[in-house]
Amino acid sequence: MTEQPQEPASPQDVADTPQTTPTTPDAQDATPEQTPEQTPEQSSAPAPEQASEQAPAADAAEGQPAEPAAQEEPAAEPAAEPATEPDSAPAPRPTPGAVRPTPRPVAPPAAPAPVAAESAEVLHPTHVDREAAAAFGRVDENGTVWVRRADGEHEVGAYPDATPEEAVAYFVRKYEELVAQVDLFEQRLRGTELGGKDIVAGVTGLRTALAETRAVGDLDALTARVEALATVADEARAAADRARAAHREELRAARVSIVEEAEGIAGQDPEKVQWRASGERLRTLFEDWKTAQREGRLDKRSEDELWKRFSHARSAFDKMRRHHFAALGEQRNSIRSEKEKLVTEAEALSTSTDWRGTTNAYRALMDRWKAAGRLGRKDDDALWERFRAAQDVFFAARTSANDAVDEEFKDNLVVKEQLLVEAEALLPIKDLTAAKKALGGIQDRWEAAGKVPRGDLGRVEGRLRAVETAVREAEQARWSRGNPEAQARAGGLASQLESAIRDLEADVEKARASGDARALARAEEALRARRAWLDAAQATLRDVR
Repeated sequence: MTEQPQEPASPQDVADTPQTTPTTPDAQDATPEQTPEQTPEQSSAPAPEQASEQAPAADAAEGQPAEPAAQEEPAAEPAAEPATEPDSAPAPRPTPGAVRPTPRPVAPPAAPAPVAAESAEVLHPTHVDREAAAAFGRVDENGTVWVRRADGEHEVGAYPDATPEEAVAYFVRKYEELVAQVDLFEQRLRGTELGGKDIVAGVTGLRTALAETRAVGDLDALTARVEALATVADEARAAADRARAAHREELRAARVSIVEEAEGIAGQDPEKVQWRASGERLRTLFEDWKTAQREGRLDKRSEDELWKRFSHARSAFDKMRRHHFAALGEQRNSIRSEKEKLVTEAEALSTSTDWRGTTNAYRALMDRWKAAGRLGRKDDDALWERFRAAQDVFFAARTSANDAVDEEFKDNLVVKEQLLVEAEALLPIKDLTAAKKALGGIQDRWEAAGKVPRGDLGRVEGRLRAVETAVREAEQARWSRGNPEAQARAGGLASQLESAIRDLEADVEKARASGDARALARAEEALRARRAWLDAAQATLRDVR
């Protein structure tokens, strides 16, 4: 004899099950549900309850949260029929061969098991009219329970040693369990965000439960309700798939934005990169990448492709930075060497007394210093201080020497200022010959006086040059007036004008004599013009002479 797997009895089952008094110790606490013997056609089939217990474990193995089966009825529900009093006579224990097996219902994997009595409203949000449900069942003369469906009657099972009403009520409670499972899945489907896998598992579990659970009630309506939920579930799954795809696209767009910015940083001109700011930005982008990964993963191909691009951009920037600073180090070494050489040359020139030549040499050194480039601020400032110190030594010595010379030349300055007063007295020039003679004597004494202090050199030399320029311009003007060619040109023009005037005077007399007013007017106008030209020519001739 093989026992059917035990199903935990709900309080309602206990209330509806006739009380029996155990006759042997090993039969204590047994109920009629626990003792029936399987029929031969069911001995090789796996117990439905075993499948129900294995389904959540399979879901958990796949990483999806498993939903415990809703098998127990809430403890708060009152019993449909009063239980037998403890002191009543015990009912006779049925023999194992007298009970037909009742197939156990299989709970859908997606349905959670009740955890407390206060979950009654969740498990049974839809009230089941037991009388209406019982109307779909009947018990034949052999004690077999049948359920009426659209395609005819189907055998449900048997409940031995019970009245027909009790047998039907037992299978109505199984129908209530199915309704509770459908209600719970509908609530979860409409009130929570289920994943596509949970939705498929829930619908499949409900269909399996309807197919395998032996119950009495409006199974056709419940089946139609499950199929309607399947349609809603398909729509919800499609919506979830679309939302998941949109979310993946947002994640991808965020990753692409990070990658493109990193590639832009890596693709900058090395001569224009702000290395500190760009390096900090790349580190921030790397943190953004890790945050984006925590928010969600892309497909493996996209994830790998974008990561390779991002990693390549970071590596390229790092390589570019290393090369830049390596080249910068070599360049700075070259600049350092050149500037140290310039400092050495400047220090060697600092003791020179060739004031003019050394001054020019320092100007050339300064041009080379500017062309050499810059080091780091600290090193460049240190070398510049040495270069500047060498210059200061030379120029301080030159200034001291010039001051000593200027002190010697002060007496010469007094003499030259007296000569300037004498030279400037020649202006304005009235007698060019006398002025030239006097200026020549002044120039001879000027040269004999010697040098003057450097600060006064430009001033006194400028005043003397002004007098020399005035004498030279006066001499040039006199030469221009005594030029024979100019005199000949002025005299020839005057002679021609005088001849033309005589001819015009004769024309005027003729026109007056003939009485031709128009000819007279033209002749008089031409005569006036020629006389004006003659006056100008004679004035020029007088200037030249």
